[in-house]
Amino acid sequence: MAKQKAPAIQVKTYASHHVITQPNPLKKVLHRVDEKNLDDPIARAEAALADLSGEFKSWMDTEAGRLSKAYAAVLKNDFDDSACEEMFRAAHDIKGDAATFGYPAAAEVADSLCRIIEHAPDLDKVPAELFEHHVNAIQAIVHDHTKYDSATVAGELSRRLRRVADDYLVQVNRDRPEHLEAILAPSLVPGDQP
Repeated sequence: MAKQKAPAIQVKTYASHHVITQPNPLKKVLHRVDEKNLDDPIARAEAALADLSGEFKSWMDTEAGRLSKAYAAVLKNDFDDSACEEMFRAAHDIKGDAATFGYPAAAEVADSLCRIIEHAPDLDKVPAELFEHHVNAIQAIVHDHTKYDSATVAGELSRRLRRVADDYLVQVNRDRPEHLEAILAPSLVPGDQP
């Protein structure tokens, strides 16, 4: 099949300038749609999310349960590589999914827990209460999500845990300035002003 020859470039000459118009080769592949048949992909995506929203609670329960199991393994086996990795993955998955599923405070707490696991120089020296408070906070946020005023309490809880975690990380990394810079650089404590 022979290719059609592209239309020539048009040049219009004026007294002070030239206007060069190049033909649009994509014009022949463009499909015009009648306005009454317009497709709105954003509306379709929102509708799909609304259809799935009934599943969000059970998905978050599953993720929170996975984090609890991982924490129980850490308590049993200390911070061996597999237990630590599973706890980090569980927290990281909650961090990524929770806001989409309607649990933004759980995402913030999970982010704080991930930061501790990533940046503490020796996980065995991290106070056990710091891990326990993070895991319990995520459980409480997920399970009490429908209670009145829970969003305010969850938001305050996540902000306080983040501050405590950041204070701890700053303290234990005070002799590692390059690492300390990485800890402080990524973001503000949720709710703080720049």
